[in-house]
Amino acid sequence: MKLSRFIIDNLETILTEWETFARTLGPVAETMSHLELLDHAKPILQAIALDIETDQSDQEQFDKSQGNAELDNGVDSAASTHGTLREINGFTLVQLTAEYRALRASVLRLWLPVITNFDEVRAREILRFNEAIDQALAESAVTYSQQAARTRDTFLAILGHDLRSPLAAITMAGDFLTRPGVGTERTTEVGFRVKRSAANMVTMVNDLLEFTRSQLGGKMPIALQQCSMRDICRAALDAASAAHPDCQFTNDLDAEAALLGCFDSARLSQVFSNLLNNAVQYRDRAFPVTLSARGDADTVTVCIGNHGPVIPADSLESIFNPLIQLPISSEQRARQSTSMGLGLFIAREIAVAHGGTVQAASSIKAGTIFTVKFPKAPAQS
Repeated sequence: MKLSRFIIDNLETILTEWETFARTLGPVAETMSHLELLDHAKPILQAIALDIETDQSDQEQFDKSQGNAELDNGVDSAASTHGTLREINGFTLVQLTAEYRALRASVLRLWLPVITNFDEVRAREILRFNEAIDQALAESAVTYSQQAARTRDTFLAILGHDLRSPLAAITMAGDFLTRPGVGTERTTEVGFRVKRSAANMVTMVNDLLEFTRSQLGGKMPIALQQCSMRDICRAALDAASAAHPDCQFTNDLDAEAALLGCFDSARLSQVFSNLLNNAVQYRDRAFPVTLSARGDADTVTVCIGNHGPVIPADSLESIFNPLIQLPISSEQRARQSTSMGLGLFIAREIAVAHGGTVQAASSIKAGTIFTVKFPKAPAQS
C-alpha cells in the first residue's frame, strides 16, 4: 500500500496515537481536551499525504530541506497554526518537536508491516514523507518562536509600564528626604541614594519600554520642536553628575546659536543619558567623561568619550545590538551596573528616528568616542 494512501485510510488510528503521546507531555497536556490535544493534527497529516504525491523539482526539494518551501497563496499552513497554538497552550519547543518525532515514528511503525516488498519506490516514499514531516516541523517551529517572542515582548511592555507608578513613589520619597530641615544628616544621605537609584531604575524602565516597542513593530515616536542642543546637553550632564557623583565630567559646547534646531529634547536627553551612563560604566577612573557639541549650517554633532578598555574593531557595530554587553574589568565589575545592554540600541533608534546617526570609535590614545549627528531641520517625508 502506498504510504500516502495508508495515511489517509488510517487517519483515526494515527490520530489516536498522536493524542496518546501528546497527553504524556507534562502537566499542561493533562488538562487539555481531546480537541485541544489533536489541534491541527488531521489537516497536517492530510497535507503530508498530499505532499508525498505531489511532483516536485530539485529546487523545490532543496527549498523544503531548508525549511523554505512556499505556502499555497501565502496562507498559513495547518502546521504553522499548530505551532502558534502550542505556544499559547504552554507547550515548550522541545515538546512541540517531540510531537513530530513521535508522529514520524508512529506512521512508519504502522505502515512498514503492511507493505509486501521494500524497493526503490518505497524508499522514495519514505524520503518524501520525511521531507514533509521536516517541513511541517519547520513551519510549526517558526510560528511557535514568533508567538513566544510576541508573548515575551508584551509581558515586558506591561511590566515596564506598571513599574512606573512605584518608581514615581520612590522618587517622591527621595525628594522628601532631601528637603532642608527634614530628618537628620543620615536621612538626607539616604534620600540622595534613593533618588540616584530611582533615576537609574527610570532609565532602565524607559529603555525596556522603547525596546519592547521596537520589537512589537512600533515606530519610535518623536515630537520635534525648536530648541537648543546646548540646553539638552547641559541637562543630560546635570542628571549624569547627580547619578554618578564620583565621576568627573567635562564639556565643550558651541555657542547656543550654533546648536539651535528642531529636536525632540526629551528623546535626545535619553540618548545622551544612555551614552553618558555607558561611558561612566566603562571609564578609567583617572580620566573624566567628556561631552562636546558642535554645530554647522545643517547639522549638530555631539561626541561623548571616555578612556578605558579599547573596544575591538569587530565589536564596534555589534555593541548597538540589543542585550549586548562588553566584558568589563574586575574594577568595573565591583561597581554597581545599571545596564541591561539596551542603552546603545535605544540611542541609535532615537538618532535614526531624527534622521541622524550614531558611530563609535575606540583607540588607546583617543579613548572610546561615540559621535551622534543630527540634522537641524526635520527630514522631508
